[in-house]
Amino acid sequence: MPEQLWFTAILNRYFGGFANALLSALHIHLSERRKLAPITNYVAMEILVFVILVLFFLAARMSLSVEKPGVLQHAVEWMNSFVSDQSEEMIGHGYETYTSYLVTLGVFILTANLLGLVPGFEAPTAIPSVPLGCALVTWIFYHVHGLRKNGLIGYLKHFMGPVWWIAPLLFVIEVFSHLARIMSLTIRLYANMFAGDMVTLVFFSLIPLGVPVLFMGLHIGVSLIQTYIFVLLATVYLAEATAQEH
Repeated sequence: MPEQLWFTAILNRYFGGFANALLSALHIHLSERRKLAPITNYVAMEILVFVILVLFFLAARMSLSVEKPGVLQHAVEWMNSFVSDQSEEMIGHGYETYTSYLVTLGVFILTANLLGLVPGFEAPTAIPSVPLGCALVTWIFYHVHGLRKNGLIGYLKHFMGPVWWIAPLLFVIEVFSHLARIMSLTIRLYANMFAGDMVTLVFFSLIPLGVPVLFMGLHIGVSLIQTYIFVLLATVYLAEATAQEH
């Protein structure tokens, strides 16, 4: 069992019993050793990210002002405008429906990525389960909205192409292509954040002063880029799924 972070230890101390009861209700059985600490580090980090974001958006909500907008309000408006403009350009009419999800996805991933820079914490996105969860939710989200926008028959036409005699082959290829998107989104985010964490950790252990700051800057850059790529791909998939044939 990996060493617990201090925040994980606190959660296990006060909520470990509840976690064990919940897992038992779901017929998930842990070993006796795991029952002592049912909440893992990456789950604890996800909970921490959730708490941080709730506090962040509450603070942003309380600071809203038409006459004197503050720095926090400007930051939130900029994030929303950036994602909104990108969505409008790619998705077109009706893009507003998806902006809230894309903004939330981006803020969650970015916060999770940057958490690894804080001493005593880890980036939950450096564990495969968390990027996989983001990828699965995004995959389901764009398929659901594709079905809602086009209907079952109209959406299936996206998988078959315009030529009827090659449609069965294209359908199989498209199905595998869409399934591969889950793996692609997961591996891209996980691999980059895991590598970034390892490089930063190694240089901190070898050279504790000076040089690691450069790699922290690199980590921040990778975090921003990977967040942007994930949200960009989610927007592209939504644009394809909700496109209507004329």
